[in-house]
Amino acid sequence: MPGSLIGNGDGVALHVAGQPGGGEQVAQRGLGQLGQPHALILSGYARPVTELGPHLPWRISGTYLEACNCEAICPCRRIGGRQGGRSTYGICMGSLSWQIEQGEAGGVDLAGLRTVLACRYDDDEPGSPWSFVLYVDERADERRREVLEGIFLGRLGGTPEAQFPWVWKPSEVLAVRHVEIEIDHTPGRGWFRAGRNVSVRVRAPVEPQETVTCVIPGHDRPGREVVTDELSVEDGPLEYVLADTCGYEATFDYSSDGG
Repeated sequence: MPGSLIGNGDGVALHVAGQPGGGEQVAQRGLGQLGQPHALILSGYARPVTELGPHLPWRISGTYLEACNCEAICPCRRIGGRQGGRSTYGICMGSLSWQIEQGEAGGVDLAGLRTVLACRYDDDEPGSPWSFVLYVDERADERRREVLEGIFLGRLGGTPEAQFPWVWKPSEVLAVRHVEIEIDHTPGRGWFRAGRNVSVRVRAPVEPQETVTCVIPGHDRPGREVVTDELSVEDGPLEYVLADTCGYEATFDYSSDGG
């Protein structure tokens, strides 16, 4: 049942194809400091907007690890304070992971939960929209899954509106899956897996390197560039198996007040 989330000055509307009157349900949410409308297209994924609402206070923090097909050090990052640019090959394919060490949303404990995202975008496509699959920890109950989806799809506002490209750009959600997620973010040799779809393993840090930061965990905190032994994604239109590519490890601290 395809649908779309369309942002405007007043909030976000979920349009479900094939429903009477367009099947529109509206969740009021501002677009933060960006102040620009964007579209989040849900291919085959049309979860109803719920009563979580835009004012639910939330905060999560923990460790972050990603890998993509760029050469290390990834040219998309800020290196030595210099602004990043195009991806190495013009098309970026990768996967991102978050281990939540501390977190809660409206009194709901999120500590210990995990999320992974697999993605692709083309620098030469207007707006370079992301196509992605979001993987949510199957250990979470329905309420916690709903909150995690709300945070990582940008529905609950805050930090994601300023730091998640798939939130501030027109983007396509290929699927949201509840799967077993395994994560070990040991510095310099981390790895993660999401179901049978995603597997990433780090070989070692890049040495030497200037100060490297990344928008997704935040330019307010240092991180470290790494090289991968494995970057494997097999999920519908996202399919790539790579090695000797770049990765990045850092911490993160997101909140409803961080937009």
